[in-house]
Amino acid sequence: MPVVPPAKLAQLQSNVHSIRNVCVLAHVDHGKTTLSDALLATNGIISSKLAGKVRYLDSREDEQERGITMESSGISLYYQLLKRATDSTSSDTSLTASEYLVNLIDSPGHVDFASEVASAARLSDGALVLVDVVEGVCTQTVSVLRQAWIENVQPILFLNKMDRLIVEWKMTPSEAYIHMQQLIEQVNAVLAGFWEGDRLAEDSRKLEEAKERWKEAHSEDVAMTEWYLEEKDDSHIYFAPEQGNVLFGSAMDGWAFRVNHFANIFAEKLGIPTPAKLQQLMWGSYFMDPKNKQRVLTNKQFAKLYGPAKAATALPLFVQLCLVPVWQVYESVILEHNQDRIEKVIAALELKVLPRDRRSKDHRVLLTAIMQGWLPLAQA
Repeated sequence: MPVVPPAKLAQLQSNVHSIRNVCVLAHVDHGKTTLSDALLATNGIISSKLAGKVRYLDSREDEQERGITMESSGISLYYQLLKRATDSTSSDTSLTASEYLVNLIDSPGHVDFASEVASAARLSDGALVLVDVVEGVCTQTVSVLRQAWIENVQPILFLNKMDRLIVEWKMTPSEAYIHMQQLIEQVNAVLAGFWEGDRLAEDSRKLEEAKERWKEAHSEDVAMTEWYLEEKDDSHIYFAPEQGNVLFGSAMDGWAFRVNHFANIFAEKLGIPTPAKLQQLMWGSYFMDPKNKQRVLTNKQFAKLYGPAKAATALPLFVQLCLVPVWQVYESVILEHNQDRIEKVIAALELKVLPRDRRSKDHRVLLTAIMQGWLPLAQA
């Protein structure tokens, strides 16, 4: 995207309904500033080649020297949301565009600068919470989640540095899937603790109020008997990939995806009426029928048709449709650097990769060009 003219930003700034404040929260060195660089590149503020290297929002000299963010920095970005609309009188569809001004705030991750995180969260409508898939949930991860919870900020979880699972840990797609499942469960356990703490405090307050009302209506000698806890649904507070509030990717390599991206691609091929229905099956124990590629089976159905042994080794839809293709790109470019396979991958994904990127001796340059063209981070 070319540089957005200041006049366009000023026009959006004057309309409060077009403004969104979003902060980036994470433990130190989990990739916040690298992610911010990738988002800045979409507005032409920096080159996509420099994203992750220039650390644009670390404007202080000591931040650049130490390689950590010490002070929250903000920048305004232009974002255009395209929606597909269907004409009620015909089957024709058209694209409508909504324009937004996103005020992005990159906050520190070190415990010494917690006040900066609190200020960023207080100013924001939403938050991108980054978790390094190798390091997992750390102390400051819990702290920033707590800050977002206190300020009632809508969070999105980004499982970052997935390239490390492939290149460093040499995990298979199935092993990575199990690892990320456990990681999301750990983050959700933190949120469950916040919910339970608030719930207990609220129930305690309601109990005291009920006791006071009982004393007013009865003599003090009569024990209160009419009291019960209300059941409350807490499903809306958790991160779940099928709900679209979890991203998977690598900010350093400039790519990310949500499960809805692959649901849009494969829904028609699998014979599922809408991508939204497939999206609900893209996380969990759902499998493609090996004989009938247009049928999705539960674990119980798969075991009944093909036996428990084959069901135990079957690849869930998320692994088969999302992770395996990503692994194949990394294996072709980084782990093996097989030129024939690389050309097949580029052709299959219908990408335009510059000749100089194909010839680059730094394999990471070619990998970034492929992944940014296929799964652009900002789009996710």
